[in-house]
Amino acid sequence: MNVPKNLRYTKEHEWALIEGKTATIGITEYAQGELGDIVFVQLPSIGQKIEQMKACANIEAVKAVSDLFAPVSGSVTAVNNDLESDPQLINKDPYGKGWILKVELSNPKEADSLLSPDDYQTLIH
Repeated sequence: MNVPKNLRYTKEHEWALIEGKTATIGITEYAQGELGDIVFVQLPSIGQKIEQMKACANIEAVKAVSDLFAPVSGSVTAVNNDLESDPQLINKDPYGKGWILKVELSNPKEADSLLSPDDYQTLIH
């Protein structure tokens, strides 16, 4: 299972790439594998405020519908519009082209509460 070392993780299987005051957010390889084929992603609006560990998007798969919980709080600055026409990008490339949203952090210290790659690896094994 691929667990990139440059990301932080939640127990709910989201990842966050923290770059300065911006976080790029998606779901992990493990999560997309558990969901199966993703058929639809309901994205948040640009400018929407999201709160850490509150639902901020919705992912529909053949097997289930799942909320995406925000790993960090902030204001949505970008969404991956490619997911509207090709939601399976999350299945194909969860850490690259399958990113879901970007957020300007309102409280950068929240990232300290996220799991390290080693802690996340332990969680899924």
